Amino acid sequence: MNLSDMLHSIQLSQNSNTVMELVGLNKKTKEHGLMLTPDEAKSLVISRNKVLRDHARVEMSIGVLKELIEVFSASPYMNQEYYIDTLNELQEIFYYLRNETEDRIGDTKLIQRMNDYYNGPCAGSIELLRSKMEEFAENYRRDISFPDSIYKGDE
Repeated sequence: MNLSDMLHSIQLSQNSNTVMELVGLNKKTKEHGLMLTPDEAKSLVISRNKVLRDHARVEMSIGVLKELIEVFSASPYMNQEYYIDTLNELQEIFYYLRNETEDRIGDTKLIQRMNDYYNGPCAGSIELLRSKMEEFAENYRRDISFPDSIYKGDE
């Protein structure tokens, strides 16, 4: 077996473990009427990997995806029909925010903020959530840069 085959085999094994870990969350989410099949979990992992590449990020675990599933599965706006699509969108929004806030807000706080908007003013609308989170990121960047702008020109 050459090195390429070995690395591919390791990646397949890791993906299999990851898929089973996500399917294992069904124990918690089924009380909300939400379940992942192994194929859907695999789809989430593939989407996660694409989002990470698109946002030039590296994650060593699936902790964020698991937390998104656990937190958002309790939402009254989450339903089985759009479960996978919504989770994929939530991953996209989350990693966008991580970049825009320069990783200064912890994962749990960021996910909770997203959840608060999703269940509150957005009433389950991903489009509204994306808009609110873009506004949040813009305000966050402005608030961080504001103290610097006060002192510009005073040198």
